[in-house]
Amino acid sequence: MKLAPIAVALLALTTAGVTLAQTQAASTTAANDLPSPDKKFVQAASMSSSTEIDASKLAAKQSQDPDVKSFARRMEVDHTKLAISLKMAAPHGVVVPKDNSDMTVLNSLSGLHGKEFDTAYIKQVGLTGHEKALAAFQTEADGGQNADLKKAAQKALPTIKEHLKMAQQLAAKKEVTAQ
Repeated sequence: MKLAPIAVALLALTTAGVTLAQTQAASTTAANDLPSPDKKFVQAASMSSSTEIDASKLAAKQSQDPDVKSFARRMEVDHTKLAISLKMAAPHGVVVPKDNSDMTVLNSLSGLHGKEFDTAYIKQVGLTGHEKALAAFQTEADGGQNADLKKAAQKALPTIKEHLKMAQQLAAKKEVTAQ
């Protein structure tokens, strides 16, 4: 009957393994419940990048200005990287929306061409869009509750600030005012 102690030991290990797996699953599930400020950040950041990317694609077709097209290409590349960083920073199970552009902005740009498009793009996407993005990223960097998202926001802040500065310079060069 020496097998009985071995069987008891195996049963104990199996039970401990199941309990550990259940505990890990529960903690993973609990981690997926992001606090409200972090949820708002994920939504705002993903919308910002998605809008930037889609509006920049419009700029490639509808702008005739090489400066605007260059700015748009840079925004498309950088915001694609930011979207990937956000997705990687989000806890497992948290869905980062991929195609959630601000349709009000895109619809207002879609029928415009040339200088009219450039002015609206610079105002809405370059200036206003980056001011909103900067506010969302700064809020998360300062007070985010999820460590990974907070770190991602802190890492992205210099890029967002650079984009706003670039947009301001482009607006000044093209004589576009914010209002």
